[in-house]
Order: sequence, then C-alpha cells, then structure tokens
Amino acid sequence: MARSLDFVSVIHLLLLLLLPFFAGLCRGSTIGVCYGRNADDIPTPDKVAQLVQLHNIKYLRTYDANIQVLKAFANTGVELMIGVSNLDLLAFSQFQSNVDTWLKNSIIPYYPATKITYITVGAEVTESRTNVSALVVPAMRNVLAALRKAGLHKKIKVSSTHSLGVLSRSFPPSAGAFNSSHAFFLKPMLEFLAENHSPFMIDIYPYYAFRDSPNNVSLDYALFESSSEVIDPNTGLIYTNMFDAQIDALYFALMALNFKTIKVMVTETGWPSKGSATEKAATPDNAQKYNNNLIRHVINNTGTPAKPGEELDVYIFPLFNENRKPGLESERNWGLFYPDQTSVYSLDLTGGGAVDMTTEANITNSNGTWCIASSTASELDLQSALDWACGPGNVDCSAIQPSQPCYQPDTLLSHASYAFNSYYQQNGATDISCGFGGAGVKTNKNPSYDNCLYKTSGSRSNTSVASNMTASATSVSSSIVQRVPGWLPGCLLMIILLFL
Repeated sequence: MARSLDFVSVIHLLLLLLLPFFAGLCRGSTIGVCYGRNADDIPTPDKVAQLVQLHNIKYLRTYDANIQVLKAFANTGVELMIGVSNLDLLAFSQFQSNVDTWLKNSIIPYYPATKITYITVGAEVTESRTNVSALVVPAMRNVLAALRKAGLHKKIKVSSTHSLGVLSRSFPPSAGAFNSSHAFFLKPMLEFLAENHSPFMIDIYPYYAFRDSPNNVSLDYALFESSSEVIDPNTGLIYTNMFDAQIDALYFALMALNFKTIKVMVTETGWPSKGSATEKAATPDNAQKYNNNLIRHVINNTGTPAKPGEELDVYIFPLFNENRKPGLESERNWGLFYPDQTSVYSLDLTGGGAVDMTTEANITNSNGTWCIASSTASELDLQSALDWACGPGNVDCSAIQPSQPCYQPDTLLSHASYAFNSYYQQNGATDISCGFGGAGVKTNKNPSYDNCLYKTSGSRSNTSVASNMTASATSVSSSIVQRVPGWLPGCLLMIILLFL
C-alpha cells in the first residue's frame, strides 16, 4: 500500500512539474490581430483597447513599444507582441546598456499589468532598403540578456519576423529552401530560436501569390475554397490551399537545415478589401472569405499536410485601414475596421460560424440600423446616459449584468452601446431615440458579438432566433465532434491523472 501511495505521489509531482508544458499543450491554435498605426485618422489607444475587448480579441501584435499603447492595454488580459523597429537595430546590437535602458524605461514599468509575451527584434529585414540583417541576431541576444537580468526571459519570448522572400524556393513545398544569401545571419538566428524555444515568425500573403501570378495560382486556391488539389510530387502530400503550401515550404526549409523542433508562427496574413483598377481580387467579399476560412482552418487545429494537427498561432493584418501607407490602393485597405470603428466586413474570430463580429450571422439578415455609444463621448456623458436608459428609459439592462451574455467586455462603452440600442429599437428606431445628448450614434453595422445579440427592428422573433441558435449550436457541436484537435487527448489525460 505504501509503495502504491509513493508511486501516485511521484506521478502527481511529475505532473505538477510538467504543468506549464501541458498548459501550452491544452491551449490549441490562436488567432490574433496586428495593430498598425501608420495612419492619421485611427482612434486613440484607449479607444482601440475598448474595441479589441469588445470583439474578444485576445492576442495583438504592435510594431513598437509605444507607451500610450502599453498603458491602454493594462489589465485587459490581451496578450501583446511588441516590436523593436529596424531603425533601432544598430543601437540595440552595439551596446547592451542601450537595451537595458530601453527595457527599464519602456517595458518594466508596465509589466505585468500589460501582458507582454513576445518581443520582435526587427521586421522583414531581408526586405529592408538598408542592409541591417547582420544586426538582428546581436540585437536579439542583447534583448534576451536584458530580459534575463530582469527575470523575464522565461515569460517573454524573443524572435524576429520575416517575409516569405527569406525562401529561395517554395514550390513544391517539399523543396522549400532558405535563400543562401541570407545564410550568414539565418543560421545563428535559427540556433538562437532553437536554444530558447522561440518561434520562427513569418508573414504570409497568398493574395500576393495570386495577384502576381494569376495564371499559376487560382483565386479559389488562395481563398481556401479550391475544389481541386495540388499534389507535391516528392511527398505525395495533397494541398487544397496556398496558405498550407507556403507554411509547409517553411517547415521543409527548416528541416533541411536540421531544425526540426522550431515552431512556426504567422505574424501577418490577410487580404485587402479594396484595390486599384488592376487589383480586381481586392474586394470586401474576397477579404471576408479569406479571413473567415483562415480562422476556421486555424481554430480547428487542422495543421498542414506535412504537420497535421500542429498548433499554429496566426495574426491577421491589420486592425484598421492605414491611410498613410505608400504604394497601390490595396496597401491602405487591409484593415478589419474603418477609423470610425465600424467593421469593413463580417468576420467570425471564434471560427465557430454561429455569430460574427458585426452581424448575427446565420441568425438574422437584417438591413436595419443600430444605435451605439460614441467612442468620442466622455465617460461622464456615457455613464449619465446609461443610468437614464436603464432607469427612466425602461430598458431591460439585465444582459449587461455580471455572468450575462453582454457583460463582457466590462467597459462603459460596451454596456452603454447595448443599452442605447435597446432603447433605440423599442422607441421606433428614430434619430431622436439615438440622441442621448450626443453620446449615441447610428450605424448600419450590427454590433452583436458572440452570444450578445443586439435588438434590431425588423429582425425575426425571439422564437425564430432561438431556433436558429439551437440549430447553429448543433452544427457547431457536430463540427467539434468530427474534428477532435490533436492536443485534446493529451490535455484530457493530464486532467484525469491529476485526480488519481
């Protein structure tokens, strides 16, 4: 009996030691969004933080360590990837003291209230006009050394982002190979990533593959909607979309150099919703198809033909259209949101397909209008209007109470938006009923999200909505049963063993 107890105790001790590993194993793939700020008309960081929480975006990539951004995301639970720009690589690579000072002044005062999990050192350096590639690895080492001094090296990972141009060959995927001209900095970088369990970060854009070579790449193949198959002649692996083929080309390039344990992270991908006359594929419909199909593909832990079931974290680029970006029209139209925070098109960041970011997808198809709280209104005005709506205005505000569908995100803007719209709809959806002393604004974009459904005039009855929600839930449940993620058995095993 004593021997049995000792054995169980040892098992529990081992499991507790391995808990951090299993915690990562149980997480599954994730979807994040890039927060670029190359624009002069986008909301302030605090408004962006509210928007991000409103749409339950849990992972965000920024391109610097802007103090206002770090402050805005404090205590939100959103995991941030921050960046060191190419312009700072020289200073970061030359002197450790420069990095130590940067960390002390720009990171440590805001951590851990602001949940920083990655630091990217340099961005697509092989595409840079100035030759800064040789500076990346020394700068990465100095950043890691600074984190180690602060005791944060196990909590914040260090890496660098790359374009697909880092490969000299990507087709067929099994022939994927790094460009030999980059070997002088890639080899030490890969050694750094492997040693520190950091991911190889890649920016992937099937849109460009189609735009630049429409005779060789079909639009459906780029949009995850191809009915045909592309077979790798060397491996026999079957590809039905460009994204998987590009990811596997990188996996094979890593394996060719015997770096088989480095994980891949997609730090940018997306599709433009508008383009110049020559960019006919840049439409809202195609952008919606690509991103929704991508999200489902990732969240289902599908993996790729070469790495089935492999977790893959992906960041969609970007949060807003950025009007100061140079180049073709499409460069300024990749965003998920307009500057006024309305959605460019419907998007389901959960991958479930039941309710999307902006509409009651698969539930209603309303052409109505909604009333939401203005992002420019003061907190005092919003609070006063919210109190009035839930009191004298006779609005049922139970949905924004704790544990109810519309309570999260627990922000004044979100709660006021729900109450304003309820009052607006039950009072004839007139301009006057969306006044709220200037704190209310009308929109034709449905602000519903997850299980929080905003009322709309002309929508189906509650019975019809409930019926469709049940059908949708059944469909989602069926999909989950059919696609059991690769990480799930290990996660369940851990839970079972902990209770032995």
